[in-house]
Amino acid sequence: MAENPIITICLMAILFITRLASTLGKSKPWTGFLPPQIQTLDFARHLHVEPDAIKSVSSDYGNIVHENPAAVLYPSSIEDITSLIKFSYNNYTPFTVAARGHGHSVGGQAMASNGVVVDMTSLRNHKNGTGITVSKCPSLGFYADVGGEQLWIDVLHSTMEHGFAPVSWTDYLYLSVGGTLSNAGISGTTFRYGPQISNVYEMDVVTGKGELVTCSSHTNSELFYAVLGGLGQFGIITRARIALEPAPKRVKWVRMLYSDFSAFTRDQERLISINGRKQKNALDYLEGSLLMAQGPPNNWRSSFFPSSDIPKIMSLVTQHAIIYCLEVAKYYDDGTRYTVDKDLQQFLKGLSFVAGFMFEKDVSFVDFLNRVRSGEQKLHSQGLWDVPHPWLNLFLPKSRILEFNKGVFHDLVLKRNITTGVVLFYPMNRKKWDDKMSAVIPEEDIFYTVGFLHSSGFNDWQAYDHQNKDILKFCDKAGIEIKQYMPLYNSNKEWINHFGSKWRNFRERKAQFDPKMMLSPGQRIFNDI
Repeated sequence: MAENPIITICLMAILFITRLASTLGKSKPWTGFLPPQIQTLDFARHLHVEPDAIKSVSSDYGNIVHENPAAVLYPSSIEDITSLIKFSYNNYTPFTVAARGHGHSVGGQAMASNGVVVDMTSLRNHKNGTGITVSKCPSLGFYADVGGEQLWIDVLHSTMEHGFAPVSWTDYLYLSVGGTLSNAGISGTTFRYGPQISNVYEMDVVTGKGELVTCSSHTNSELFYAVLGGLGQFGIITRARIALEPAPKRVKWVRMLYSDFSAFTRDQERLISINGRKQKNALDYLEGSLLMAQGPPNNWRSSFFPSSDIPKIMSLVTQHAIIYCLEVAKYYDDGTRYTVDKDLQQFLKGLSFVAGFMFEKDVSFVDFLNRVRSGEQKLHSQGLWDVPHPWLNLFLPKSRILEFNKGVFHDLVLKRNITTGVVLFYPMNRKKWDDKMSAVIPEEDIFYTVGFLHSSGFNDWQAYDHQNKDILKFCDKAGIEIKQYMPLYNSNKEWINHFGSKWRNFRERKAQFDPKMMLSPGQRIFNDI
């Protein structure tokens, strides 16, 4: 007997309503913040609301800001991410979404209060070793296609298997590719090779509309330049094509100590003036830092100085209050191992460091790039890694460094006598940055990066935070036009001042690629608009 089509339709409708009611009847706590319909979508099985899941993304390396999302997405594919964002975008009341890599931000930038945090590391469990691939083409040479969730340490190891490596690095390699490219990615290699964002050929990006877009300087270029240094405001990076060069085998690593600030900076600027990517007579790495009495010469960034030399180094520090350390490196391989010492001596000839205070090491290329790891492991073993990190990172115009040295290093930091962590101070060349990208730097041809990398107890981080704010107040009062790297602002007015002439373009790009302002709310750029 033929079935009655009306009865069939009614039965199907009843079955659908019953299943939907059953699903909604098992409503989870986050349905108060997220639309209940989200539970019926395919990616919902990867959404987690358990306390452990929420806790894992409610803090970051800074360990100062704590905000709970409504849920955490552990994506098994890029499609899970696009579906999540598209669902929010098409919803009457969109919820916010933040991508989290290794969680190394210090001010809650990768958080999404009452929204959804996408744990990008989950993708590494579903790619079966395909997250990093090395290829070659006539126009680009060798390059690596890398998932945005991948860590730079894994990029290093994977590309080294082919005899190649990226040329621009961060000091710490356990950071995600998408995370550093959303900021800039800087270190002692930046003066020569530019920041990491200057070494990207192409990207796949999930926009704030849930669209997966391939972009480069030639295709969808507006999105390409927006995302690089864009603080996660325009999309989530799911793939980046990274420039590669033949990898060296070993590194000559040298540190020199200075008692005179002017000599220290003059020598740094002289050394970074030789900066061609193909120049064989250029250094590969240059950084500077400060040594002060309240902090040991060897710290978590590297145990460089021989223990037998620590007493004489501390004696020098005691004598001058602040000692400036210039750190350089020259890579070499089998073809240059017999000439690298001579080349290095040419660099060091005529430098004005304190006589008898030059120290040298010869290490493998991988050990040099991964130099921070041993310090991290030591701090982990002592329970000192997961503590508050009230950091402050600045870009400072070259023309104002003398004022900064006196007003901040001597008159503020020394007198407070609380700084025990790393203080970085080294120059970069503006021409190595692309002004079309979202990253903001000073206008001068040479500018310095200043990093106060504090670690503190849970009860005294405010003292460091107050010092950071006083440093910013000093710069503002003195008219020093600094730019924050990994910026922390709380008002739209401060962000407008930060971006300066780039603000209008930044805002227009936001309207184009994330019109409902869903992405990366933890940056607090558009929250009060």
